[in-house]
Amino acid sequence: MKLSVLMKTLSGIVTDQRYADADPEVTALCYDSRRVVPGALFVAVAGFSVDGHRFIPDAVDRGAVAVVCGKPVQADVAVVQVSDPRAALARLAVQFYFRPADQMTLVGVTGTSGKTTVTYLLEGILEKAGYRPGVVGTINYRYAGKVFDNPVTTPESADLQHIFRQMVNLGTTHAVMEVSSHALDLSRVDGCRFDLAVFTNLSHDHLDYHKDIEDYWRCKRRLFVDYLKPADRRQAVRAVVNADDPKGRLLAEILGAAALRSAAKGVGDITIQQATRDLTGLRGIIRTPRGDIEFNSPLVGDFNLDNILSATGAALALGIAPAAIAAGIHASGCVPGRLERIMEGGERFVFVDYSHKPDALDNALGALRKLTRGRLITVFGCGGDRDPSKRPVMGEIAARLSDLTVVTSDNPRSEDPLAIIDQVEAGVRKAGGQRIKIGEIQRSRQGSEYLVEPDRRAAIRLAIKAAHEGDAVLIAGKGHETYQILADRTIHFDDREVAREILADMHSTGGPPS
Repeated sequence: MKLSVLMKTLSGIVTDQRYADADPEVTALCYDSRRVVPGALFVAVAGFSVDGHRFIPDAVDRGAVAVVCGKPVQADVAVVQVSDPRAALARLAVQFYFRPADQMTLVGVTGTSGKTTVTYLLEGILEKAGYRPGVVGTINYRYAGKVFDNPVTTPESADLQHIFRQMVNLGTTHAVMEVSSHALDLSRVDGCRFDLAVFTNLSHDHLDYHKDIEDYWRCKRRLFVDYLKPADRRQAVRAVVNADDPKGRLLAEILGAAALRSAAKGVGDITIQQATRDLTGLRGIIRTPRGDIEFNSPLVGDFNLDNILSATGAALALGIAPAAIAAGIHASGCVPGRLERIMEGGERFVFVDYSHKPDALDNALGALRKLTRGRLITVFGCGGDRDPSKRPVMGEIAARLSDLTVVTSDNPRSEDPLAIIDQVEAGVRKAGGQRIKIGEIQRSRQGSEYLVEPDRRAAIRLAIKAAHEGDAVLIAGKGHETYQILADRTIHFDDREVAREILADMHSTGGPPS
């Protein structure tokens, strides 16, 4: 694509420009100088730790034919200075990849918790309805039988548009994506017009990035205010919101008839008429404007009723028949790392969950607490270089809802793991947790007890060793992650693999794992 064609998309944000005599052909769009190829247009974006403007000389050396930047620079290629390089990158990407999102039905899911599960459920429903969905989310992005690692919930705009183009090329009909508050704030979805948006809930999270909870809410709300297509005769409903959540009710008021309200507890358009819950899953009947839907799901916990209702509402808004919705819910198994049951545990119910924030941990433990006949044992820690204010809060939640809490390390990153544990432990003690020694862990008694084991593998071993038939073990914080980030390196670590190894050891020796 000619540079002059791409530059038309930057109308209104160009502050200065200097072109070479020629109008070069742009063969690639890059914001990482290491990925620049001859003919590329390089967009210099200021990141959290490094400023892309530092790498303009490197990009030019690698063959960039033009540069878009946010400050004056000198280069022997065309230079265009703009007021907002991130917004420019998004506009350029949409144009460079020929507006791929417009060629699919685009569904965005936002909220503090539940985004990943809702996308998995909706993917299963769309498949049962005969469509070819693609998904972009925290765990991965996938389409047409292909699965790719995804380092962030919502990719940078240039990467996102490239993914969308690949989806379109391979026949994807619906793109379902998790939309994070970071993505909305950093212009990653600029240029996207969503056919449908889903709001799951809002709670304490990402306050290391947002200045306060209201700023966080304003970012989430933008998906519905700034990026959603207006309702029309073809699709009168453009949003599905969880009306059990206070911000969801507010959003429903703002959107009016363009929103469907889901509610597992209160008043809504899509509600639970009947539900049976146990540690093997959820079964029941959903009441909808298009009739009742009987469902059967391996997902565990009341909060997953919220997710099932959100996915049901989204499917109805997209015109999918109730029978396909029921089949899709049934076909969607446990979501990787989202209260995922380790089946090798047998009657010791072992779950791995990504709950690394207070609301998610509260939901996971609250669900298991209601369903567990015996003791509830929790293993968790908090990540380093993230909001420290949530650490004692999460410690308090774990101690309040668990009979035994094993406080351990998560992804400490550059922080001292023991310092993080101390902050978590303060919350455990506040909730009345009584510290015990490792030698006392086998005592089968109920009450709020805890111990500290910084080694995560050893902590998981201690928890499973302490569990008896009818007990539940929650290994929380990392979920689907297959790594642990330490100060000087990243190592392979998968809570699910570790749990299975320990359980296999237990079964092979005929007793508790040593």
